[in-house]
This record gives sequence, C-alpha cells and structure tokens, in this order.
Amino acid sequence: MSRNYVERLDPELAEPIRKSLGQSGMDLSNPSEARILSDRMSAAMVNQRTEFKGVISKDRKIPGIPGAPELDIRIYEAEKRVGLTPVLLWIHGGGYVVGDMELDDLLCRQLALKGECVVTQVNYRLAPEYPYPVPLEDCYVTLKWLVTRADELHLDRSRICVGGASAGGGLAAGLALLARDRGEIKLAWQLLLYPMMDDRNTELPSETLPETLIWTRNNNHYGWRAYLGHEPGSKDVEPYAAAARADNLEGLPPAFIGTGDLDLFAEESLNYAQRLVAAGVPTEMHMYPGAPHAFDGIVAPQADISQKFRNDILWAFSRICNG
Repeated sequence: MSRNYVERLDPELAEPIRKSLGQSGMDLSNPSEARILSDRMSAAMVNQRTEFKGVISKDRKIPGIPGAPELDIRIYEAEKRVGLTPVLLWIHGGGYVVGDMELDDLLCRQLALKGECVVTQVNYRLAPEYPYPVPLEDCYVTLKWLVTRADELHLDRSRICVGGASAGGGLAAGLALLARDRGEIKLAWQLLLYPMMDDRNTELPSETLPETLIWTRNNNHYGWRAYLGHEPGSKDVEPYAAAARADNLEGLPPAFIGTGDLDLFAEESLNYAQRLVAAGVPTEMHMYPGAPHAFDGIVAPQADISQKFRNDILWAFSRICNG
C-alpha cells in the first residue's frame, strides 16, 4: 500500500483505515466468500442502526423483466409527505458482484425524510451469474414500475430521480442514458456517489501504480470483468454498461456527483462531470480531500468530512424535491 495515500488521509479517517489495512479485505474474485463478508457487513449495519423516526418502509415484490423472477424492492415513505411527491430509485453498490438493500438503508431513510418523499431500492441480480445487461434491465423495469404506479403511490411523474453509490452509481448513470434513449421516462435528476462507470480504469497495481485504499484495483478489474462478461477495456463496450463510454451526454438529467480525491474513481468522476457541463447538463460536483472510496459509509460515518458529504447530498436532494 502506498504510504503517500495513507499520509494524505483526512485526520479523522486515518485511524479507522490504518486499522483496516491489517485485516483481510474483500476479494471479489471469490464471489461466494465476498458475499458472505458483504452479508456480515450488512448485518452489522442493521444491528448498529438506531431507531429512525419519520420514515416508514415496506418490502414487496414486483414483476421482473419478461421470463425472469420477481424482484425484491423496498419503499421508504416520509410520514409527513403530502400530495404528489418526487421519488428516487436508489441502487446499491458492491462492484456489480455483491451488496443488498441493507447497505444503504440508512441513507435511503435520510433521503426520504429530508425530501419528504418516496425512495425505493431494488435488489437487482448480480454478476457474474447475471452479467450486463441483466442488472441494468432489472433497474429499468423497477423504474417503469414506479412510473406506472405513480397514481397509486402518489408520485409526481415530473420528478422521477435515480441514484446510487459505487457500482450503483454506475448503474444509475447507465440508467439515465437508457431512459433518455428509450424515451419512455423523463428523469429529473441523477445522484452519483463515487460512481463506478469506466471499464477502462482497470490497470492492475504495480511498482509504479500503487494499490488504492478500500476499493482495490484488483477488485475493480474483477468487478468489471464479471459485469461485462469479458475482459474490460475492449472497443465494443456499450455506454449503458459503462456510462463514461457515452459519446453524447446531451439531454441527460441534472447531476450531483460526489467522491473523495483518494478514490480510484476520482478522475473518472471529475471527467464525467466536466463532460456533462460541456453538454449543457446542470452539474454539481463535490471532491472531498483526504477521502477514499465509501468513506462516508463503511469507513468512518461519524467523521466530520463524512457528515459534510451526507449533508451536501441531503441539501441538494431537498432542493430537487422542493423545486
């Protein structure tokens, strides 16, 4: 591990990360073991979660894509919401290989409360068993279900939003492109947190290319290979699979992009934000110094920099909901 990365860490993040460096991390190339570790993380987060007032949630099943099993979704609803409200489809991370709705349960509750609206999560199917386009289509069919049930759920069809973190951010970015091009759903906003959206960013660590903190280059390479069903970086990767590949970003919904400057995805996030701006898409970009991947969640959620990140997200979302 590069000492330079550790020395650049935000002071409040340094100690938790130093402790984690001595522990065996997740190896995505062994999906079964990685999922066991991910499930343990989810269970720990559930056990540590305090009572959250003001939001109710309900799990239900919805039809999947034709010929596929039903999908599990979770709907969060602010108790104080009145009339037609926005809805955010939130997509969890996990390198396209692991993860579930528990990972971001707290954030979804915070978003629903702050926006006095509805937030929905989906347990999309995971790679490598279900490579692209299956996870993306699972998300799209959930988005369509929300739109078709808008009257029943008291949703404002003019304020349909998508968002996600890490691989979920990559799926959200791909979903925004897909919705624009299919022309069935008009999105109002996209929330991309340290999004994993460029399969060309998969160089493996070497003497001159240091390993990254929390989310490793090895895991990133495997995650993309699992999701694409072949080696990443080839010429035929569709932009819906890796949004950074898109040539045309015009007509996409306004975006909020946030990442740490020590994240493997920092440069691709910044490049995507710059290209959105050049395409005329209103874009809010936040880069947090001394912060690695997922610093606000699994690393040190109580750190000042993590709280600032969450507050920036919630403030931006409340503007969308109240605009």
